[in-house]
Amino acid sequence: MSTDVVQSEEQESIGLGAPSLSAALEALILIADEPMPVAALAETTGTPVAEVELELNRLAEQYTEQGRGFSLRQVGGGWRFYTRDTCADVVTRWVSDGQRSRLSQAALETLAIIAYKQPITRARIAAVRGVNVDGVVRTLLGRGLIADVGVEPTSQASLYGTTEMFLERLGIASVADLPDIAPLLPDVDDAVDLFDSMSS
Repeated sequence: MSTDVVQSEEQESIGLGAPSLSAALEALILIADEPMPVAALAETTGTPVAEVELELNRLAEQYTEQGRGFSLRQVGGGWRFYTRDTCADVVTRWVSDGQRSRLSQAALETLAIIAYKQPITRARIAAVRGVNVDGVVRTLLGRGLIADVGVEPTSQASLYGTTEMFLERLGIASVADLPDIAPLLPDVDDAVDLFDSMSS
C-alpha cells in the first residue's frame, strides 16, 4: 500500500479538524513561530505531502492574484506568511505609531521576566506567566525592546533578551543596573526552576 493511500486513510479516521485543507494550512502557518515544513503540515493534517505542496502553491498564487496584503512564501525549509511589499508604508506607519503607545500590563510583565531571566525561551516565559505569550513577544520584538539572541541547544527554541533600546528607554547602562528581582517578581525563580525540572 502506498504512503499516499495510508495518509489518506489516516486523514479520514482522525478528521481534518478544519473546514478544508486550505483553512487547516492557513491556521497552522499563522500560529507557527517558525516557517512550517511541508512534512509537518502533512503529518498534522493527515494529508499526503504532494497534496499539501500543491495546495500551498495554489494558496500563494491566489493571494497574489487577489492583491492581498500578505503573501505566502517558502523560506528556511518551510512556509510562512509575510506582509506584502506594497503595504510597507501602512505597516511602517502602524509600527511607528505603536512605538509611542503604552505597553499593556501583559507586555510589561513579560518584558520584566525577559529582562531578569535572559536569555530565556518563549516556553519558559509562558510557564512563569501561566498564559500563552506569543502575541506579547511579537509586540516586544516589533517595538525593538527584545531580540532573538540565540538558540537553546537542547530544545532548539529561540532565546530572547533585551536590547539597547530597552536600556535607553529605562535610562540605564546595563541590565546589571536593574533593581533586585525579589520584591518585584518573587515567584519568577521558583517558576523557572519548576519548568526546568519538568522539562529535564
